[in-house]
Amino acid sequence: MEERIFKHNQHEYSNSFSKIANDWELILSFECEDRTHALYLEKFIKRMKSKLFIEKIIQNTEILSDILLKK
Repeated sequence: MEERIFKHNQHEYSNSFSKIANDWELILSFECEDRTHALYLEKFIKRMKSKLFIEKIIQNTEILSDILLKK
């Protein structure tokens, strides 16, 4: 995770939205069963397009487990 954040801040992902910022920091890490679950959560969160939703997840990580259970 730390390496991925570093690469975002160094603009190594040229076709990504994150290239416009250089102040990304890791706030929350959630361990998933496998890559499929991790990608599902990432896409779900991005589809929500909500800062408020992300803040709720940070306050209560059980939300992520609930999302995976309903998958």
